[in-house]
Amino acid sequence: MKILSIIWKDTLLRFASRSELLFFLILPIVFTFILAGGTGAPADNRIHLLVADQAGSPLSQQIIAELAKSESVRPEVVTLAEGEAAFADRAASALLVIPANCDLAALETGEIVLDLRQLPNNLNGAAAGRSVQAVLYRLGSAVSIGRQAVAEAERLRPFADEAGRSAFFDAALVAAQDLMAQAPDRLEPVLASTADPVKYDPAANSSAGQLITWVFIPLIGISAAFAFERQTGTLRRLLTTPTGKGAFLLGSILGNVFWALVQMTLLILFGVVVLRVNWADQPAGLALVMVASTLAAAALGAMLGAFVKTASQANGLSIMLGMVMALLGGCWYPIELFPETVRTAVKVLPTTWAMQGMTDLLLRGQGVMGVLPEVGVLLGFAAIFFAVGVARFRYE
Repeated sequence: MKILSIIWKDTLLRFASRSELLFFLILPIVFTFILAGGTGAPADNRIHLLVADQAGSPLSQQIIAELAKSESVRPEVVTLAEGEAAFADRAASALLVIPANCDLAALETGEIVLDLRQLPNNLNGAAAGRSVQAVLYRLGSAVSIGRQAVAEAERLRPFADEAGRSAFFDAALVAAQDLMAQAPDRLEPVLASTADPVKYDPAANSSAGQLITWVFIPLIGISAAFAFERQTGTLRRLLTTPTGKGAFLLGSILGNVFWALVQMTLLILFGVVVLRVNWADQPAGLALVMVASTLAAAALGAMLGAFVKTASQANGLSIMLGMVMALLGGCWYPIELFPETVRTAVKVLPTTWAMQGMTDLLLRGQGVMGVLPEVGVLLGFAAIFFAVGVARFRYE
């Protein structure tokens, strides 16, 4: 009952201010969403190519369709006025204008001239130009085959009229395009031959990292509550009751751990629903890491509360410690990006083990057995911090 009373007291103190909701849920969600890059869905990072189709013919539609298949450019069909305005505002690196005479008749006689406009000294514009040239080269190859077929047919037997000649060219062009589409690939493009040793998923890393960051800082901030109660004299009242230091610290830790677990659960639900993070694969392992992480952070706050003198000192120190530990623990950037010496040194931080446990679950497919080492280390941190906090705790 003593522990429950302490938990209820701390809950009332923590949520007495409406601003607590800002740090409890709103800011963690905002930062998680921003650092995940929005919804976490893969974006189309191809070069934006404006296309003003003034012909609206089957041939112009075929050119646009071939451009859409490209791995380099993302065509957007606009009017000529819209395209020129956007290009003038540098909203796109290139503008392709397909003239009104872009049809098979003009293609047969070679009268089509496409207008490609590129921003000067712009690499994206140059890359878009090469993609357009590649599409036109493939189309030109089919046209060349069609012309050769017409010339050979005309050599063997002249056409009765121009309409017959055009119809033969159209049929030859379609046949050439079909044969080119069925031709086997003689080259196999390889985008990368070396696997990236850093397993990084923006949504997963942001969800796990911000979850640890925004939970560790308030838990370390338990020290401010101890300092405040010590300053106001409320802790001295415990001297008149048969409440030991261990019971008081345990009640303070368990109450804050409970609300930390609630906060983590809400952030995990946000990650699942909005960011599509796969948190639900290993619920048992996730629960173990959550409990061990919050116990370690809360015990650290209790230990820090035994050393600080004022609430303002504790607030500043808890925020600084929380931010530094989150940064060095890999909560903001993959820890694999740090030098080897740094990766070794930060193993003394509980945030390092908490983040490793989270990423083992999310990115490496580990289960309960896979995260037991991290859980064991975190519980060891909690035991040491709690023991030091009890030994150094003072009422005044």
